[in-house]
Amino acid sequence: MNMPFYVAPEQLMKDRADFAQKGIARGRSVAAVECADGVVLCAENPSRNLRKVSEIYDRIAFAGVGRYNEYDQLRIAGIRHADIKGYTYSRDDVDPQALANQYAQMLGQIFTHETKPLEVEILVASIGFDTEGDRMFHIRYDGSVSDEDGFAVLGGQAESIRERLASSYNENLDFGSALQASVSALAGDDRTLGAEELEVAVLERADGGRCFRRLENDEISSLLS
Repeated sequence: MNMPFYVAPEQLMKDRADFAQKGIARGRSVAAVECADGVVLCAENPSRNLRKVSEIYDRIAFAGVGRYNEYDQLRIAGIRHADIKGYTYSRDDVDPQALANQYAQMLGQIFTHETKPLEVEILVASIGFDTEGDRMFHIRYDGSVSDEDGFAVLGGQAESIRERLASSYNENLDFGSALQASVSALAGDDRTLGAEELEVAVLERADGGRCFRRLENDEISSLLS
């Protein structure tokens, strides 16, 4: 009778974490910045079809990095969750924190019990009627969730991008300044990113209705200039 190999739980979790981190590091990053006008979500993404940033509900946006098929499944699950809750109760009852907690439970369950963890990091961003109501929740591959304040960065070079963004961020930025700060942080000192290499969306502060809007290349170029 063959005896199964024993792997210490600590080593098993470390191996899964290393595997997920390597997969995420291969992808391009996403930056989200809160500003006076709302929230800017900017991704280095030359594809016009495979989106990293999407709308979840009226005032809620989603961003993902890592394996596209995995974070797109999470996006769809979030839309279904929000639609069912909004239809069953009220559109005002769709809560970004509850959605982030659902994502955290899903990712944590997969990381702990499945052979292969999801190679993703995701962001749930929502906009309030004033800056005090803005929320951003960063959910990692292992189900850990953090409440980001001001700005958030996901993806491979997150630490260096976050340092560059911190040096230029302030809460009184408009959309143009917030986008310029995001693009500068994503590009670094050695590169320049143009509109055709970016995917940009905004959550515009409004009294009601849908707040998510995707920016086309002409508008991105105008804001960057």
